[in-house]
Amino acid sequence: MKKIWLPCFLFICLFAHAQRDPSFPAIDVLHYTFNLWLNDGNNNIRGEATMAIKFLQTIPSFDLDMVKKNAEGRGMVVTSVKENNQPVSFLQESENIHIYTAAHAGDTTVFTIVYEGIPADGLIIDKNKYGHRTFFGDNWPNRAHNWLPCIDNPADKAAVDFIITAPEHYQVIANGVQTEENNLPGQLKQTHWKETVDLPTKVMVIGAADFAVNYAGNVDCIPVSSWVYPENKDNGFYDYALAKDILPWFIKNVGPYAYRKLANVQSKTQFGGMENASAIFYFENSVQGDRKVESLLTHEIAHQWFGNSATEASWPHIWLSEGFATYMTHLYLENKYGIDTLQKRLVEDREKVIAFSKKKYTPIVDTSITSNFFQLLNANSYQKGGWVLHMLRRKLGDSLFWNGIKNYYAKYAGKNATTDDFRMAMETSSGQDLQSFFKQWLFTAGHPVLTISQSYNRKNKTATIVIEQTQSALFIFPLQLLIASANGKEIKTIAVKDRTTTVVVPAVSGLTKITPDPVCDLLFEEQTKPGGR
Repeated sequence: MKKIWLPCFLFICLFAHAQRDPSFPAIDVLHYTFNLWLNDGNNNIRGEATMAIKFLQTIPSFDLDMVKKNAEGRGMVVTSVKENNQPVSFLQESENIHIYTAAHAGDTTVFTIVYEGIPADGLIIDKNKYGHRTFFGDNWPNRAHNWLPCIDNPADKAAVDFIITAPEHYQVIANGVQTEENNLPGQLKQTHWKETVDLPTKVMVIGAADFAVNYAGNVDCIPVSSWVYPENKDNGFYDYALAKDILPWFIKNVGPYAYRKLANVQSKTQFGGMENASAIFYFENSVQGDRKVESLLTHEIAHQWFGNSATEASWPHIWLSEGFATYMTHLYLENKYGIDTLQKRLVEDREKVIAFSKKKYTPIVDTSITSNFFQLLNANSYQKGGWVLHMLRRKLGDSLFWNGIKNYYAKYAGKNATTDDFRMAMETSSGQDLQSFFKQWLFTAGHPVLTISQSYNRKNKTATIVIEQTQSALFIFPLQLLIASANGKEIKTIAVKDRTTTVVVPAVSGLTKITPDPVCDLLFEEQTKPGGR
């Protein structure tokens, strides 16, 4: 028996269970224990899932999510279901297990499900870039039920234990802290990871590979480590060590870190990075030894607060995860490198938002997507969500903005939140009514599309500036104009609320040069009238 853990654990209390999505009203999973057996002979896995379930209603039966074996031989076959160690009847359908057992509201019961099969998705069993066999969980958004029986929805959060039995050459990483590692007969090894903080299934994870592991250091008693392929040891340890510098900024500015470790893992994830709670997975080529991975690490570490701990209540509110991680990355880099870095990144994001709006015209909180949630990985959820936070910051000022962010996180850490929950937290902290702001930027499709023109009155020596909104829905916003003339430069803030806004300014030397939004504080698109302005 050996352990690979580090000193100075941070005590974490169990959070209260989450506000629930009404689509899963009947049960609340309190805890999962997943016993999994991996092998090198084939891609078949065996599993035994034990879960404590609280019944919220009196019901004759209930469903768990799990993908059934398909015609191609991929998927899981459930061989038994037990309730408190007694067999119960069940029916496995294409996407779920229907369990026939009566329960009363308030009952808490333990169920054990035994199954096996080749995962259709969710657990990637493949060779890595160096030809070595690996196993990596990749659950986002609702792919966990391809290999784990569960409620595969962000509203159902639970503590989780992973007990992995695999050939002894593998090192296993998972959520939580490692409590045991035992050598077994037959050149096998069993590794037990325990996470006591409630997680959505999208960020429950295991990884099994031949790793080189480095302890980068402690941050507030939180051990930070790097898990990389041995062939990338030098570059990987150098690049991923940046996490030790990023973590303190979030603790200081947002709130306590919810977990007892932070592992950064080179993996086979299909994403650039996947924010699995306390065990972040990065794509294979993320380590180059040049530390260009800094913004990616920052984004995924931001998710430990926004998305993992304070979790969206349902998929339409995913911007509370991705938009927050996007903007928090900007803020970290602004703090480290200056406002020019922030403005450059905002300009790039604005271009992506404008381009996306021409492909799909939809609000950030998009309730039209009810399946294939990969569609939500778009510029609305990421870049536009980040832009909304930036404009909210400018509207409130830094002090009120950060106070609101801290209070929002403190209230919803370990729980679920909607966009309205976030709005009310910011209203409480700022003392301002933000309903109109949230309605137009988050629940209304599009953004201001402006044409700006001017004319010169030689007699009065004034310039008349006309601002027109050409998009369908009118927006209300402050627009800064940098007005340059022979007499110098001046920034003038215009309150825009109508289809056409007219401003008259002194212009002794003739027509002026106008630069809209010179400091990059507004999400808008400028259209040039024929002949320019």
